[in-house]
Amino acid sequence: MRRLFRLFALGASLSLAAGDGPAQAQIRIGQPSGFTGAVATGVQENTQGARLWFDTVNERGGIHGQKIELLTADDKFDPKLTAELGRKLIAEQGVVALFLNRGTPHAEALLPVINEFKVPLVAPSTGAMLLHRPAHPLVFNVRAPYQREAERAVRHLAQIGIQRIALLQTDDSFGADAVQGALRGLEAVGLQPLFLEKFDRARPDFSRIAQRVMQEQAQAVMFIGAAASVASGTQVLRQAGSRAQVVTLSNNASGGFIRLMGEHARGTIVTQVFPYERSMASPLVKEAADLARTRGIAELTPAMLEGYTAAKVLTEGLRRAGPGVTPARLVQALEGLRRYDLGGLELSFGPGDRSGVEFADLSVIGPDGRFQR
Repeated sequence: MRRLFRLFALGASLSLAAGDGPAQAQIRIGQPSGFTGAVATGVQENTQGARLWFDTVNERGGIHGQKIELLTADDKFDPKLTAELGRKLIAEQGVVALFLNRGTPHAEALLPVINEFKVPLVAPSTGAMLLHRPAHPLVFNVRAPYQREAERAVRHLAQIGIQRIALLQTDDSFGADAVQGALRGLEAVGLQPLFLEKFDRARPDFSRIAQRVMQEQAQAVMFIGAAASVASGTQVLRQAGSRAQVVTLSNNASGGFIRLMGEHARGTIVTQVFPYERSMASPLVKEAADLARTRGIAELTPAMLEGYTAAKVLTEGLRRAGPGVTPARLVQALEGLRRYDLGGLELSFGPGDRSGVEFADLSVIGPDGRFQR
């Protein structure tokens, strides 16, 4: 199993305080996530964004004289492997936090692990409501729930006159969670779903679903699934002759998703949970974009901005936890973040609040293959 671990010397968070010595020991953070498999492109962009901030902070001296070291482990988008790797990262590698894993079933699989070791899970890359309500004392979210995104998207479709909306969801806890927001949004505007179909997460078959989309003349299809599934499903829909508007959630807000969609990307609506990645009016975006340019990164993606923001939150917690950080002190420090300004984006935690950021927006993929708002 050791060969599954890939070590990245990711940077840390903020400059050394006056009087701190040179960086010596390292603060270890663990990231079990799908570096290969259906969500690999988004995971890689998440991690690239996190590295952008971590590297910068490490170059400035680290946190209280220590540099952050991110240990990444490929769970191949398999929840069972996520839990196994999370346990190894804590028990064998001594990480003080798990960080930025991808997937709802995967975050769910980590809950018994963090409960056992009392180690926090920071910025899971999922909007699962089970991580928000009830608030889990060891989970610190840095993005809005999927249900809010789905509800917002459905309300938008109704506002522009689309009423025949089909819901397609992956048959797992992510799909079951997110679809509740879509159903709530439909109810709010006096509509019912044209139909609701589930598809297998590992081996989706969209041929029958595409026929139903055509037969029932769907005007829009909300795809709740991983990037590879949404891309393949959209291709089957288009080959069947459907011109229905395709809508998906922020788990697919990555440049890699656009590439997977290929010729069918244009016009796809993708919900977003962070500010517009090309808006220099946002201090957070401008900061990230300026740092990206210094490292030869031409352009931010939403997934990169998510990783960047997550890294800022984690490192602020590490800074406030003080020298010789422990998981317990990190939890206490993160819980104390109130109305923390990330750069025009506010984040708050508390004893009964682990939602962090409430931002939700919509984007559309333009003819240039970029997200537009």
